[in-house]
Amino acid sequence: VQLQASGGGLVQAGGSLRLSCAASGRTFSSYTMGWFRQAPGKEREFVATISWTGGSTYYADSVKGRFTISRDNAKNAVYLQMNSLKFEDTAVYYCAASGSGFATMSQTLYDSWGRGTLVTVSS
Repeated sequence: VQLQASGGGLVQAGGSLRLSCAASGRTFSSYTMGWFRQAPGKEREFVATISWTGGSTYYADSVKGRFTISRDNAKNAVYLQMNSLKFEDTAVYYCAASGSGFATMSQTLYDSWGRGTLVTVSS
């Protein structure tokens, strides 16, 4: 599956953004999807994941209660709604697909990665 993330931009602290990830391929609905991010000078980290049915979601503690991951299998898309953004949320955000069959935070289980979209939060 090929992935393309979009929706990044510059936003003030406290604001909101919605990231989208468009996927190609007929088997999108069978993939677990995840969002990861990489801040300047830091390693890439897990943000959120959603199972192929959408029934299971998990979040990093740093974004819990502020970010919401969702998917629309009919549109081959996954979304990340980001509210109450903080300066420390500034990063390049990547969407990824896993054939693991379950929602997972482990980057090693993700097979396909899209090009990232930059989110910049001004303080």
